[in-house]
Amino acid sequence: MATISPSRLQQVIDRFDQVEARMGAATETAEIISLSKEHAELKPVVDKARELMSARREFSEAEALVSSGDPDMVELARAEVEDLKDRLPALEQEVQVLLLPKDVDDKADIVMELRAGTGGDEAALFAGDLFRMYSRYFQIMGWKVDIVDASEGDAGGYKELIANVSGDGVFGHMKWESGVHRVQRVPATETQGRIHTSAATVAVLPAPENVEIEVRPEDIRIDTMRSSGAGGQHVNTTDSAVRITHLPTGIVATSSEKSQHVNREKAMEQLKIRLYERERSMKDAERAEARANQIGSGDRSQKVRTYNFPENRMTDHRIGLTLYSLDRIITGDKLNDVVEALITEDQARKLAAMENEN
Repeated sequence: MATISPSRLQQVIDRFDQVEARMGAATETAEIISLSKEHAELKPVVDKARELMSARREFSEAEALVSSGDPDMVELARAEVEDLKDRLPALEQEVQVLLLPKDVDDKADIVMELRAGTGGDEAALFAGDLFRMYSRYFQIMGWKVDIVDASEGDAGGYKELIANVSGDGVFGHMKWESGVHRVQRVPATETQGRIHTSAATVAVLPAPENVEIEVRPEDIRIDTMRSSGAGGQHVNTTDSAVRITHLPTGIVATSSEKSQHVNREKAMEQLKIRLYERERSMKDAERAEARANQIGSGDRSQKVRTYNFPENRMTDHRIGLTLYSLDRIITGDKLNDVVEALITEDQARKLAAMENEN
């Protein structure tokens, strides 16, 4: 692995010092918030960069002592050289990872959409299983979940579910979940004991703060309707649900809370997020060559994972990861093993691409 130049490390430290100095002088709330976020993002990088620079200095000093021939210091210096030889590569890699270009939306909240695919009632049940898996994972991570709209399946689960998820670094963790999730198991309705294959699609859209997307009044149609709700007492008895259609693109956003006013606001927010994602996808398409180095496109049409219940096996097809702990993954308790593997693989590919450029 190529070493990071001292000038690159100093550049990061200098920027951190500038941000700290500016934070002490800033008076505008917006600027203080912006500087605070940058400070929080830079601090772990700078701490590790300083640790690396210190280790490099110690290594040079220990090598100089070995070369000095001082009998009282040579053995001690040799031991320190060997210790630092072991430590430095790991430190270099840690800093390399921290310096990798980051997705500008990694810190953003998300809108998660789950839809039953092929498989009828079993697909809807599986979509429900996926939402329970994600809900447990969100709870473990300390994130907040808010169901925006849901349509239940006839036998349970969900035909469609849309939820907002907010917290620290949600999109950076969840962006690889987009795609087709396939399940292989014996459905509860199967009398012959045959294994069926069904699917559900997951889409994860970044929901950054202050999405600046202009929506002209003449470009949208707003319809009100009776909400199907989440079932039971949550079903509305008035036409308070709102559906907004963006006419130029055909993008539709809905919300089915009890208040029509709240629904208009939420549906408009959802529409802006979808339009933001459309712009983001178009820019990504322009950078198709760069995306070839990533795990996958995140396209909801891409088959990303198989959940095989008879074998207690989960396979992520993008990175060839197979784990025989599906019973704990599907409950959300071990989902982080999969998420971290995807993040690590993405970092490894980016590091390899960076080294090829150097």
